[in-house]
Amino acid sequence: MATVRIPTPLRPYTAGNEYVTVSGATVADALDSLVEQYPDLKPHLFNEGKLRSFVNVFLGEEDTRFLDGPQTPITADSKLLIIPSIAGG
Repeated sequence: MATVRIPTPLRPYTAGNEYVTVSGATVADALDSLVEQYPDLKPHLFNEGKLRSFVNVFLGEEDTRFLDGPQTPITADSKLLIIPSIAGG
């Protein structure tokens, strides 16, 4: 099963877990598995069923937006990383 690393600001919604094991054949499946396990996380990642624009998902060191997006295939040993964009002045 793939692993998702949860950024610090989102860990309160995963019972403090830094890593969560997920199932699925694609990034979209993995994220669905993640929010199925931790429903309180869903509004922080998704808006109207789509990944929020400021939420970046990496497969290893590759930004999935430059691969096949949510349809990027994953394997049981895949490591996903959620990185929320941060803006400020």
